[in-house]
Amino acid sequence: YDIAYIRCVPNMSLIAPADENECRQALTTAFRQDHPVAVRYPRGVGVGCAIEPGFAELPWGRGELRRESSLAAGPGRRIALLAFGTLLYPALQAAERLDATVANMRFVKPLDAELVLQLARSHDALVTVEEGCVMGGAGSAVAECLAAAGMAMPLLQLGLPDEFVEHGDPARLLAILGLDAAGIEQSVRRRFGSPLWLVRPAAAS
Repeated sequence: YDIAYIRCVPNMSLIAPADENECRQALTTAFRQDHPVAVRYPRGVGVGCAIEPGFAELPWGRGELRRESSLAAGPGRRIALLAFGTLLYPALQAAERLDATVANMRFVKPLDAELVLQLARSHDALVTVEEGCVMGGAGSAVAECLAAAGMAMPLLQLGLPDEFVEHGDPARLLAILGLDAAGIEQSVRRRFGSPLWLVRPAAAS
């Protein structure tokens, strides 16, 4: 629930790094700010990525594109997954099967509104993925961003349901909650249709 309650605190920022190396960079970035910054990194094991030497900072308030759909310039229905935190990696796995674009958002607050709107303009639907409650979470920040820009488009928010989640092995719990690669793929296909979600009807001649 921390994403939701931290978002509403004025002058406080929130970074959600995707892996061990980015967590180190996020801590460095937070340390060098002059206001409170929370760095969110869940328990459990990391993905095993290499740690870069030194104390590099993340570009403040900026996400990054990690995968671009081959449908971006074609006739298919374009989906973009906006991943917050360590769910970037299952989102990337799901995107391979969906041929979806994936953004590593990194910052929940300040949200990279420029990246959100760029993806909204170039895709037909957005999907937010977070290891936190849907109500008031990072997906809600994306919805608020779209509303503020006057953009109406399909938005699927994946995260924790409005109920208490039992304790257990993190990987197993994510699978139960549909937040592993298979669950993300299934949720996207269920919302947008399968297999026809990739095909946009031809324009009338």
